[in-house]
Amino acid sequence: MSENKGIRINKYLSEQGFCSRRAADRLIEQQRVTINGTVPEMGTKVQPNDNVAVDGEPISKKKEKPVYIAFHKPTGIVCTTDTRVEPDNIIEYINYPTRIFPIGRLDKMSEGLIFLTNDGDIVNKILRSRNNHGKEYIVTVDHSIDDRFIRRMASGIPILDTVTKKCEVEQIGRKTFRIVLTQGLNRQIRRMCEYLDYRVTKLKRIRIMNVELDIPKGTYRDLTKEELDEIYRLTAESTKTYHEENNITDEVD
Repeated sequence: MSENKGIRINKYLSEQGFCSRRAADRLIEQQRVTINGTVPEMGTKVQPNDNVAVDGEPISKKKEKPVYIAFHKPTGIVCTTDTRVEPDNIIEYINYPTRIFPIGRLDKMSEGLIFLTNDGDIVNKILRSRNNHGKEYIVTVDHSIDDRFIRRMASGIPILDTVTKKCEVEQIGRKTFRIVLTQGLNRQIRRMCEYLDYRVTKLKRIRIMNVELDIPKGTYRDLTKEELDEIYRLTAESTKTYHEENNITDEVD
């Protein structure tokens, strides 16, 4: 990086594999980040010889080997890196030997596929992509569904001051359906069902983009080279501001 221009502190933490830019912004707001012993403002730039620390611990400038894993999250586990306040957090559950963080979220009472990495760039590419990448879920509700329910869910439901995008929905049991979403509004599936007077009793994510859930609950595996190559191809045209401007959080469950 240039001595004159430097690099914004949130991007620096992301590129060092410490956390995503969004998580870095939260750390900065909480005044847990220092540059040369001083708490920076949002947007402060890091120069090559600066010493950056989080909670008083220096950030290593040595790049770690990139990590990309798929994890089958059980219910009861929270997708947070803040191990200080959440005992049932995903980081301590996995206990990976190097620092990693989740891409997006799954609600505590939901299970299924989630990615974790130490590569902030791939986080930004996936979360900011305009390309309508599908995430597939199997959902069980508290009473019988019918054709009207399926049509309503597929055509769009008014929640959070907007109408959800049209999506693929298929009934696969008396109380169970499959749904593929291409947006990630906060607790989207649960809110959609609640609008139609249904309550979700079980929610499982079985696919993200080109990667399918194929491992037992509570276990993880590395993403294959082929899976990563396809993810990068699908996110090649990702943009910087799409998520921020469209209230997308990936907390769709």
